[in-house]
Amino acid sequence: MPAPFSTAASLYDRVRRVIPPIEWPAFTDDIEAILALKRERNAVILAHNYQTPEIFHCVADIVGDSLALARKAMTVDADVMVLAGVHFMAETAKLLNPGKTVLIPDLGAGCSLADSITPSDVRLMRQRYPGVPVVTYVNTSAAVKAESDICCTSGNALAIVESLGAPRVIMLPDEYLAKNIAAQTKVEIIAWKGHCEVHERFSPADIGELRAAHPGVTVLAHPECPPEVVAAADFAGSTAAMSDYVARHRPARVVLMTECSMSDNVAVEHPDVDFVRPCNLCPHMKRITLANIRTALEQNSHVVTIDPHVAERARRAVERMLAV
Repeated sequence: MPAPFSTAASLYDRVRRVIPPIEWPAFTDDIEAILALKRERNAVILAHNYQTPEIFHCVADIVGDSLALARKAMTVDADVMVLAGVHFMAETAKLLNPGKTVLIPDLGAGCSLADSITPSDVRLMRQRYPGVPVVTYVNTSAAVKAESDICCTSGNALAIVESLGAPRVIMLPDEYLAKNIAAQTKVEIIAWKGHCEVHERFSPADIGELRAAHPGVTVLAHPECPPEVVAAADFAGSTAAMSDYVARHRPARVVLMTECSMSDNVAVEHPDVDFVRPCNLCPHMKRITLANIRTALEQNSHVVTIDPHVAERARRAVERMLAV
């Protein structure tokens, strides 16, 4: 997190291992402007772990995975919140801070998982499985959250499922996350067919090739990956859990089976670890840039709004998650 009166020049030391010197001048004007605008507008920037290093390490005030951002959003003392991430994250921040202005720099920053399910789909699942509680991944719209009983993230999904005390649970919309959680619990999991377009592309063959090319490499996988990928990895967990694993175990060489920028951001904190980078980019996360963060603060764009009736029900599902 940048200090309150940092300058672009002073911040470069933090990211010099992942941003070449020749690229840095292209970022400095926007960084200086954003730091000034945050002070002028009493604004904070929340950045997901998949944001690029010049955002994550140089202008963000709060960083983390979906769960961390949801929790920390509730403690923000600011008038304006800019969500450097995708749209469902901005909606979640608004749900938890209804009195604050929440901005998303690009309305096109969506999510394949969020797009894979609609509120009517959830209602149909309830009709098909009456009385079975619905656990909805945070990677969904507020309208879908409003139809669920409780939300979860990849970091707390197992705890959420088991907290319900039910023999069967509907878990939406990520099929692979649901299957990976089902392997860890006696609760019967009823899954949906949604997939993350980044994580579904990883395969066990990828891991085999990485191990052959980099003997001794430690493989960490996100639970949105297919179950056979998770089974072939050395560890599986949320982006926060992967970052914590690197911090605790300090593997000599590691590969993170997740979105590209995650490795860059963790590498900044661990210069002694060699990061192998298989690159699957999230096109939605990469729609967020320094330039459109600056524009969002200058022009108050784009303001996140949620229908009050939807927001009330969706907020209840998110708050139930945070209470577990």
